[in-house]
Amino acid sequence: MPLSSDEKRLSAPGKTVYAIGDHTVNIVISAVSLLYLKFLIDHGGLSPYLAGLVIWIARIIDAFTDPGMGRLSDMTRWRSGRRRPYFLIGALPFGFFFALMWWSAPFASEYARFAYYALVFVGLSLSMTCLSVPYLALLPEMATDYDERTSLNTYRSIAAVLGTLAAVGMKSVVDALGGDASAWTYTTAVTAVWLVVPWFAVYAVSFERPIEGRSASPRFLDAMRALATHRTYQILMALYILARIAVDLIGAMLLFYFAYLIGREADFAPTLALFLVIVILSLPVWLAVAKKRDKRTLFIAGAAWWAVIQIALFFGDPSWPRWVLFTVPPLAAIGYAVAELMPWSMLGDVIDEDELETGERREGMYVGFFTFLRKIGGATAVLLMAFALELSGFEGGLDRVDQSETALFSIRAMTSLVPMVILLLAIAVATRYPLTREAHAKTIDELARRRSARRDANNADGAAR
Repeated sequence: MPLSSDEKRLSAPGKTVYAIGDHTVNIVISAVSLLYLKFLIDHGGLSPYLAGLVIWIARIIDAFTDPGMGRLSDMTRWRSGRRRPYFLIGALPFGFFFALMWWSAPFASEYARFAYYALVFVGLSLSMTCLSVPYLALLPEMATDYDERTSLNTYRSIAAVLGTLAAVGMKSVVDALGGDASAWTYTTAVTAVWLVVPWFAVYAVSFERPIEGRSASPRFLDAMRALATHRTYQILMALYILARIAVDLIGAMLLFYFAYLIGREADFAPTLALFLVIVILSLPVWLAVAKKRDKRTLFIAGAAWWAVIQIALFFGDPSWPRWVLFTVPPLAAIGYAVAELMPWSMLGDVIDEDELETGERREGMYVGFFTFLRKIGGATAVLLMAFALELSGFEGGLDRVDQSETALFSIRAMTSLVPMVILLLAIAVATRYPLTREAHAKTIDELARRRSARRDANNADGAAR
């Protein structure tokens, strides 16, 4: 007997294939967060501030397109679906622009190089938006209950972590090939192929449900106002954005931390790899715990643990034995895992609450605005960090090893204390999140009752005709 629309769900292999989509996106996000700022300074010949400005411009433009992409996918009525066709549209440009980002632009003028990297990065960002917003909007549609969403997000988070691990592996491959411009070009060209290929499998395995609520209103500004006044969504956005800003700051600074403060750049890759392995091992544990706890509680616990480890990072020193360095930063992975997992699982519950209040299903708008503010916040934080780095007297370049005490302290603080404060703010916000497991269960029951009544009414109308 075929499954009803409400009963249909992805199998474990299907979840694995679907998760590979976020794996490819996270390769790019992680490569940009961990490696690109330093690449632009060392190989692109840009000052720290101009390098930060490249990233900021691209991510701001990218951010402003996210709500529009979400709205477009909400309103799309193609035969093959609202979301999935965009996977086929965005895949090839995604890989193409990624490869171009890592080319050592042969322009004498620093501003010409700046313009090249900014334009190519914008192209990458727009193609990534075409993929990622419809992709994430599918998640609450394919996984419809409280725990199934956590399960699917766990698969996605593991794949995303493996994407970060692949980005770290890029750096190791580049170093093995000599670390010069041609090594970056070759390594990233091969990586670009892997960014494209999985999207055809994601398209094949994913599915969309019939639209049972009202179609989304075509008025974009009305929809934006509704999102902006949805209190539960406001709280969720705030805690997620704060947590992601902390991730962006740590990601952008960690390579500087190892290269200049610790003085052992070669330890960056193995330490981060160990961090990511612990994230992967932690996620199934958090998934098991999540079946008995509210998502808000788990987020607070994970963020608090992570904030404590940030204090230890502040005291990092070249005299630390390597085993200490390989132990302390990876411990943050236990908290990071749940702080990354829970907000996306919570988002689907918030979308259900919105449908109960308005009768509309607007996954695309919710995801688009979610990523919009996340990118605005993260990009601005990294730009301010790059500006602070330049003001501190930091001097980049492949042959530059020594830095001023002011520059070293800036690297230390922006890798540890500043993210810690931001995580504490996220915890404070999370305490106000109202959508518990019990509250969501009531929402789902009422939505099921309304949908059943609507189907009965439609059947009665059909019989009368």
